[in-house]
Amino acid sequence: MMTEISLNILDVAENSTRAGASLVTILVSVNTLTDELTVELSDNGCGMTKEQLEHVTDPFFTTRRTRKVGLGIPFFKYAAESTGGSFSIESELGTGTKTTAVFGLSHIDRMPLGDINCTIQTLITCHPDTDFLYIYRYNEASFELDTRLFRDILGEIGFDSPEVAAYIKDYLFENKLETDGGAVI
Repeated sequence: MMTEISLNILDVAENSTRAGASLVTILVSVNTLTDELTVELSDNGCGMTKEQLEHVTDPFFTTRRTRKVGLGIPFFKYAAESTGGSFSIESELGTGTKTTAVFGLSHIDRMPLGDINCTIQTLITCHPDTDFLYIYRYNEASFELDTRLFRDILGEIGFDSPEVAAYIKDYLFENKLETDGGAVI
């Protein structure tokens, strides 16, 4: 089992890039009033058939040919539900997939969010041809990082260049700190 929610996010987002998504949207929302941590990932990739969707939470089902099990989605589902939360996945062939995990924020079995900034930076720099929209909300405060806007400004300079990668890391850190005041999630 993965030890941080951010690693589950990385796994699902990697699935999106393998599915040919040109845009992956990642929403992380912390609501201390409702005691929930919600993670929503959506993409415009190839989507899944109804049969694939029915079996996607089965740990012994995978579409990969490199191994016979796919544990990422089943573990993500278990992690959310074990905190009194919920899990859902919707997909349409040719349109994309949306995964939503809701965690009990203060539940003792909720794993930490982990280094979400590093996860987002890794996704952006390792998939420079994929656009990412990352939204982080903490109660009423929020910020967004949209690589489509960065792409307009940077022109030919790639997200994987050291200077851009460092800027993205700093941008994520400063804005998350400003949004949640350094709360340990």
